[in-house]
Amino acid sequence: MKAVTFTEFRKNASGLLSKVESGESLVILRHGKPIAEITPVSPTPEGGPSWKRRGMRLTAKGAALSTAIIEGRRDADVL
Repeated sequence: MKAVTFTEFRKNASGLLSKVESGESLVILRHGKPIAEITPVSPTPEGGPSWKRRGMRLTAKGAALSTAIIEGRRDADVL
């Protein structure tokens, strides 16, 4: 892991990001204190971002929720 100052990062951002792209990690320092860590993106198991993957489909046996709500309202004389 390479440590660079914030000023050095600003001046050489393109070259430093190319190093990150090739697998190296960077720590950005401001006044000698670490403020950020830049690491290469880790590959996702399914090959795409999580927000593009299909979600889990939930199912339940029995009456539909809307039917249960309507029946409950009828029992309470709300409808």
